[in-house]
Amino acid sequence: MANVFAKNLSSKQVMATDGTEIGILFNIVMDVKTGNLINLIVKPDMSLDTSRYQADGQYIMLPFESVRAIKDYIVVDKNLAKGLPTETYVEA
Repeated sequence: MANVFAKNLSSKQVMATDGTEIGILFNIVMDVKTGNLINLIVKPDMSLDTSRYQADGQYIMLPFESVRAIKDYIVVDKNLAKGLPTETYVEA
């Protein structure tokens, strides 16, 4: 992923890879020792069912590793954003 300045992310729309509008980026959690981005803090869209997301008051937290692209929107993998496995295994 190309470098993006934090000020360019402010109030950017967050969308899932399936086109679902998740909300607006409010803030970012960073590990100050390593500089790694940990979570996106998002003000959820009013129509979004937030019950499967990690909540922090009126916001939801999306792990940064769920981010797939940053252009006009921040695009996240919906399964990773919810903390769900990307593949489901069924035992026989």
